[in-house]
Amino acid sequence: MNKSGKPGPQIIPRAAHNISRDEISKSALKVLYRLHKSGYQSFLVGGCVRDALIGLHPKDFDVATNATPEEVRALFGNCRLIGRRFRLAHVRFGREVIEVATFRAAANHRDDDVAHDDEGRIIRDNVYGGIDEDVWRRDFTCNALYYNIADFSIWDYAGGVSDIDARRLVLIGDAEQRVREDPVRMLRAIRFAAKLGFDIAPEVAEAIRRNLALLVNVPAARLFDEFLKLFQAGYAERTFELLREYGLFAQMFPATDRELDGDESYLAFVRAALRNTDRRVTAGKSVTPMFLLGVFFWAPTVRLAAEKCEQEKMSESQALSLASYELSAEQQRRISIPRRFTVPMREMLSLQPRFRTTRGKRALNLLSHRRFRAAYDFMVLLGEVGQVDGELVRFWTEVQSQSAEQRTDSFQLQSKPKPRRGGRRRRRRRPKAGQDA
Repeated sequence: MNKSGKPGPQIIPRAAHNISRDEISKSALKVLYRLHKSGYQSFLVGGCVRDALIGLHPKDFDVATNATPEEVRALFGNCRLIGRRFRLAHVRFGREVIEVATFRAAANHRDDDVAHDDEGRIIRDNVYGGIDEDVWRRDFTCNALYYNIADFSIWDYAGGVSDIDARRLVLIGDAEQRVREDPVRMLRAIRFAAKLGFDIAPEVAEAIRRNLALLVNVPAARLFDEFLKLFQAGYAERTFELLREYGLFAQMFPATDRELDGDESYLAFVRAALRNTDRRVTAGKSVTPMFLLGVFFWAPTVRLAAEKCEQEKMSESQALSLASYELSAEQQRRISIPRRFTVPMREMLSLQPRFRTTRGKRALNLLSHRRFRAAYDFMVLLGEVGQVDGELVRFWTEVQSQSAEQRTDSFQLQSKPKPRRGGRRRRRRRPKAGQDA
């Protein structure tokens, strides 16, 4: 037992685990070694250790140490301190950032720098301690493994290695309390279960179902960050299924969830979009949250736009634009979506009716619209689930590779009349009154 009254770590020597320094970025190793050589404890911790054990290739590396943030900054000229809720040091190497956190402890004194809201959510936590206290502040057992740069061993306090072997996602401590401390842990449970293929432990699943409504207490900007992690990591379709299974998707996108319940065609469209997103991530292609947000808004936007077309005199495109604006404004209460995503999303949705017109100059001009490509991809997905005619999809696919002359025929444009030979004839001026003819 240590001073916290909790069991000490199981120390797994280098020979008994599969983590190699070849899997660790050179930047992370620089931070680990400099801290160690300066007399501080220095560990890799969290998802990078977990992923390396599973055989995945870690991309992000977090360091835990007994050095305070100010002491870390004194060691690294390329370091800056961030955060109020959790004080952290970011050490930057070009585009790579190594996050360094000081070991934390439970708050035991009135003047400790920690605060909770009325629901028990931690809103500030800067009480420092040792590694044997820090481990019990972490969320899941699989994320509470420490890789010691001093001898390359793994320190396992909470049985994380055995839970990884059992492919089981377990919260450290009382699941109910841990979820109430930070409701985002419910979303993290879904994300890790989808990514790792783990089962969510029964007590964690029950805590999620009992505390769904607590997501409303999470700042909307933080939920947008979680949305990106959930749906842009290459496991979007499985994540979506788990979010709906546990009732969390309805808390994040209530209008979308209502449409999904009674519309199999829309559900098929959403799944097709999620699979497409996963394929792009796997292939190393870029993805934008704007597109998937448009997918989530599509059915409720169409419903609201239809009502506006009946009640007010406006085109279908105008109604779609206005409806998506109103819905995205309402959504901001749950998830704060930046304007750089909502504005192009509205344009993408409002362009959909224009694909039905394939004749004339206005149809041709659609090809040069700045949102054409996104709107076209959206229309193709609608075609995949039978919501857009296949001939229409083929038409807009083919015209993109046509020459100017071929497009003239495709859009049935009239050719410009040829000028008459000899140029314009000048009109003969009549003589003014009193002048000789």
